[in-house]
Amino acid sequence: MYNILVCDDEKEIVNAIEIYLKKEGYKVFKAFNGNECIKIVKENPIHLIILDIMMPRKDGIETLNELRQTESIPIIMLSAKSEDNDKIEGLNLGADDYITKPFNPLELIARVNSGIRRYVKLGAIEQRENENIYQAGGLEIDDNTKKVTVDEKEIKLTPTEYNILKFLTKNKGKVFSIEQIYENVWEDEAYGADNIIAVHIRHIREKIEINPKEPKYLKVIWGIGYKIENDKK
Repeated sequence: MYNILVCDDEKEIVNAIEIYLKKEGYKVFKAFNGNECIKIVKENPIHLIILDIMMPRKDGIETLNELRQTESIPIIMLSAKSEDNDKIEGLNLGADDYITKPFNPLELIARVNSGIRRYVKLGAIEQRENENIYQAGGLEIDDNTKKVTVDEKEIKLTPTEYNILKFLTKNKGKVFSIEQIYENVWEDEAYGADNIIAVHIRHIREKIEINPKEPKYLKVIWGIGYKIENDKK
């Protein structure tokens, strides 16, 4: 059983989400402000967080920033339609996904299931063959240990960043649209994925490229999509 933490100052929303998640077999922890959220994460094994942006005392952005100092678990941000800038800031700070209020419960469950699948795959303890090491020049991804290095220097990525980079590196030289990246990494239909993918791509570049404005590895093909460049000689 996987543990989902729902954090929102509106108790009716938390209780409604709890009902949907329990029907899916998840155990639900509830928090109503950022401080409660952080306390629960420190005291319990949490596999995914649904975190509202607008909360009193400590809002979702502050909470996310603090969580990302120590935690790599998937975080889905809840936001109102008017909070577009906050959504982008959340993605910049390491949120994996966001969903807009009012939301369709089926869409929320789909996002949660997708986040859990990616997290489980990332943390699965399995013995794999060396074929699960992907390289492009000085960039290397060891999917056995989930370690990413560039010129032998280890790079720290969030689970979503890791999965995007692995997908592109595994298929280096091929160009993938935003929709294709989302559908392959999230294992779900792409809906409003442009901002989500763009922000994650920018973060990956900032971590793996010497000069993100002139990327060596992660290239954009304007009007089409993204690719990992073939090996550099």
